Formats: sequence, structure tokens, C-alpha cells
Amino acid sequence: MRSLAVLSMHTSPLAQPGTGDGGGMNVYVRELSTALARSGVTCEVFTRAWNPAQPATIDVEPGFRVHHVPAGPLEPIPKEEMPELIPEFTEGVANRLGSLATRGVEVDALHANYWLSGVAGHVLKHELDIPLISTFHTLDRVKAVASPEELSTGQVVRRARAEAEVIGCSDAVLASCTVEADQIVELYGAPPARIEIVAPGVDHAFFGPGDYRQARRALGLATDSPVVLFVGRIQPLKALDVAVAAMNELVNGPFASHRYARVPHNGRVSAGPDTERRRLEDTTLVVVGGPSGPHGPEEVDRIRQMVDELGLRGRVRWVPPQSHELLSTFYRAADVCIVPSRSESFGLVALEAAACGVPVVASAVGGLTTLVDHGVTGYLVDEADPSIHASYVANVLGGERLAATLGEAAARRARRYTWSLGSARLRRLYGDLTARSLVECR
Repeated sequence: MRSLAVLSMHTSPLAQPGTGDGGGMNVYVRELSTALARSGVTCEVFTRAWNPAQPATIDVEPGFRVHHVPAGPLEPIPKEEMPELIPEFTEGVANRLGSLATRGVEVDALHANYWLSGVAGHVLKHELDIPLISTFHTLDRVKAVASPEELSTGQVVRRARAEAEVIGCSDAVLASCTVEADQIVELYGAPPARIEIVAPGVDHAFFGPGDYRQARRALGLATDSPVVLFVGRIQPLKALDVAVAAMNELVNGPFASHRYARVPHNGRVSAGPDTERRRLEDTTLVVVGGPSGPHGPEEVDRIRQMVDELGLRGRVRWVPPQSHELLSTFYRAADVCIVPSRSESFGLVALEAAACGVPVVASAVGGLTTLVDHGVTGYLVDEADPSIHASYVANVLGGERLAATLGEAAARRARRYTWSLGSARLRRLYGDLTARSLVECR
């Protein structure tokens, strides 16, 4: 395997995660491409051009280039409007690949990310006669159940049909965990033998345990009060309202008088007797992220109004999206990370928090069920009930050595996940696929 064409039509691996359409997929494409390039597989990444000032091609590092392909207006547009641009994007990628071929760079396989890129990859597979690997990141038939308000009826039908067609012609479909693999088989009729589980990773050079006091000083947070962290795009699917309602239980509800405890763990030092007298009513919820999706702006307005109505304005700190590497400081500053999503194919935030030695309280959905070991590394909540989320958060905040025990176990478990391991599995898969006959459309 020498060279790979990676399709990421609707969002660039160079874009800021946490707002707009940028999220875990940006990190996934960038980190896997980096790991593959460093192992000798050239990665040509193709994304839609959205800024006239962007160069046509950016050399990220040796063996990893991002190509900006014109398709539609040279400005940001919602991904909901992008299906009409797929033919133009597909043609642009084909032209770029042809140009690369004249310079001796011929790709051996296509790796499409998300259904928009999958549709383009489906066409290109037949034009170029090379294998197609597809990663969907989210599945329409899962999302339609978890967050139906974000999808129109026409969009649901069109996207689900497109996903089924891409799955039917993909030489391999990647799933991040067994839960997602089962969903692809059950909801789309994919042949199980064609599904490969390749879990995302975490960069342990950036994401690892550290001194919470130093992290809090860097962020301007009090070192002697509880901190709960939410990281992610603000849209109904991510259920920030559940986190805020749980916060209300901690500050104004039955847990407010519970005592906060901090104990030594991985360089963390107990804040002493004064802190032991602090109560959960002193908790701060730090929200890192920005609006995303068609209902993102109104969701931000709704949550801000909710915060005001609950009297939490002084207890919720809003932070705009941060560069990926800087997120580690926010994780280290937290006592607990809350992930109340309605649906998650994987849950990269939960993995990164765990890598930093921070317990996670998460919804028992999708890939989160494979990342959080209930009662060992954090807690899983079966219902979207803020009171249950709050009770588990309160356990962590006031559990004396419990937070340290959970955090240590979380960090150990997170060490299993690396981008280099994922890239090694992909290299073997790419090599196998290029030696086989291509899957025919069904």
C-alpha cells in the first residue's frame, strides 16, 4: 500500500473541532492521516474549499496533504445543503487525482468519511477501479431515532438510502466499536464479514494525567471548588440541557450540601481542610464548544435562557471551541467529565478525558458503553434523567478516594487506544483489499 485518497467533503481535518460541522471526525481524519503518513502511506486528503484565500493544497507534513476542492460557493455552508454539491466535488476530486497521476502519484484505495464523501467515493471507485473503504461516523437511521428534530423527512429518506447504497458497494466498512458494527448490520443489512472494527485513538503525548491545580490556574478557575466539564458541539443531540439540569441538582438541589473532597492522584495534591468544607453548591460547570447543526444557534439561546432561569449564570462558564491540543488543560482541570449525548458512534471526548485521568459520567449509548466501565472508570446512565447524572457526579465529587480510583482506572484503560494501532490495522486492511477482487454493487 503506497498512497491513499481520503475523502472528507463537508469538513476539513484542519478545521477547528467543536463548532459548525467540526468535531470528532476532524480529529479522526487528521490523526489517522498523520499516523499513516508517518508509517509510509501517503495520504491525499480531499475536502470542499470554503475560503478563497485557502491554497489549493496544503502540505501538513511529509506524506500528508490536504487538497481544497471547489464545489459550490467559496464560503462556509451548512452540511444540510451539501448533497447538491456532491457531483461537483466528485468531479473535482477526480481531476485532482488525474493531475497527481501525471506526476507519478497514483492512489491505491479510497477512504470516504461520512455519507456525503461516501457517495462521492462510490462514483470514484467505479471510475478508478480501486477499493472503497467507508467510515460513516454517524448513521442516519440511528440519529433519526435519537434526534429526529434535526432531520427533515426528505433528508432522512435520502441520506439513509445513500448510506445503504454506499455500504452495499464498499469493500470494507469501518466501525469504531462492536455497537456500531451491530447497528450497521441490523439497520443496513451489511455483510458482517465486510465490517472492520478500528477504534479511534488518543494522542497520549498531549492527553495524560497532570496537576489539576496548575491546569486550573492556567484557566482562571478556583483550585478549591468542584469543576464539572462538558466538551462538544452544542446541538440537541449532545444534550447539554441534561448537563445543565444536573448542575442545578448539584447547586440548588438535594446534593448542594454534600461535601467536596480532593485527594492525591497522579500529581494532584489534596487542597486541604478548607476545601474539605466546600460544598457541591460551589460547583462550576465549564462548557467548551459552539453551536452546530441547523438548530445549534437556537439551542445555545435555549440553554443560556435555561441557565438564567435556574439561577446558574455564575456557575456556568462558557468557553469557545479550543484547539485540540489545548483541550487537555480543560480535562486536567476537571473533577469529572459529563457526556449526556443521546447518541454517540464512539465518544472521543470520553476517551480523551479518561486518558487525562478524569472519571466520566456518560449516557449508556453507542460507543460510550465500550469506553466507560460502569463503577470502574466512571458511570453509565441508562436514562436521560438529570437527577441520575447528578447523583453519579455527586458520588465522584464527594467520594474521597473514589475519584482517584476511577481516574487511575480510566487512564489505564485509555492506554489501549492509540492512533498508531489504528493505522497499523488500516495498513493491513488496505493491503488485503488491494489484493482482492472489488466488491460489486448490490
